[in-house]
Amino acid sequence: MIRPPAVAGRFYPADPQTLSRQIEAFCDSGAQRTSAIGCVVPHAGYMYSGHVAGAVYSALKIPSRCILLGPRHYPQGQPLAILTEGSFSTPLGNARIDAALARELAQACLSLREDSVAHEREHSLEVQLPFLQKIAGNFSFVPVVLGTDRYGVLDDLGKAIARVIAAQAEPVLIIASSDMNHYESDTVTRVKDERAIARILALDPRGLYDTVRNEEISMCGYAAATAMLVAARELGAKEAKLIRYATSGDISGDRDQVVGYAGIAIE
Repeated sequence: MIRPPAVAGRFYPADPQTLSRQIEAFCDSGAQRTSAIGCVVPHAGYMYSGHVAGAVYSALKIPSRCILLGPRHYPQGQPLAILTEGSFSTPLGNARIDAALARELAQACLSLREDSVAHEREHSLEVQLPFLQKIAGNFSFVPVVLGTDRYGVLDDLGKAIARVIAAQAEPVLIIASSDMNHYESDTVTRVKDERAIARILALDPRGLYDTVRNEEISMCGYAAATAMLVAARELGAKEAKLIRYATSGDISGDRDQVVGYAGIAIE
């Protein structure tokens, strides 16, 4: 199975050379890199959030295996959808699914379902892949998109991820793909995002979940971030660092309706 790109030419350049140059511009090749258990990375069009994503990937040692968690923006497909074989195609080539790791995770979390429909149009994982291809080179990954907001399910998923990673001989990075608050003023968005970010920095998955819901923060990937935090805590995470924060208004100049972007590393 080769899953073709769904948003090349819209969220990021379809031309490989242009895409490669853009990623190089967003990343700092001389940055000091540290190991991490997980991270939060935005998934908007590169024009708006690529500099935040690039800052995260520049700050981290990217291992050869990753688990990508993201929201399912469309109603089609299973609420916890995984793919356990094949690859995702981007203009930079094919990114291979880690079949062995994916099967282990599917066995560890029985709520996960093999489902290509949920992944077919979804951009939240796809936009991460060119960065990983450019920086990590020959890597493999496990794709999971989430259409559920039940805390118990997210807690189970996070604990299953932790068990699977703990059993591996080499490191595995958990990437939670999420933008922050959507389509409110820059002032309101920054206040709301600060509240959600504070819970991530406190390594508090339940707190993040409750804050997003109670404060009406339209953080699209909060389920992914919650599951990632559960896993990170199970794996012994000690601290989280905000690497970069921005809003779309910083690029467009429109401060009336913005989207927030946070890049966070969990160590």
